[in-house]
Amino acid sequence: MKSKGLDFKHKEVVSIRDGRRLGFVQDVTANLEDGMITSIIVPGSTRFLGMISGNNEIVIPWQNIKCIGEDIILVDV
Repeated sequence: MKSKGLDFKHKEVVSIRDGRRLGFVQDVTANLEDGMITSIIVPGSTRFLGMISGNNEIVIPWQNIKCIGEDIILVDV
């Protein structure tokens, strides 16, 4: 799953559990010690199950990312 961080902003995130489109990647977080991406962030709604940060965003941990394609990211959330 190699990709440049900037490339993520052009990818749509889709849940593999129900096929729901979660939106396009808004931001990524990284561990500054090793430079590894730790999660991706997409705009969210307050109805989403539990993975919401304070400003209504869905934070998806890296381990929940199952596949990164040309224009889509499949996640298990």
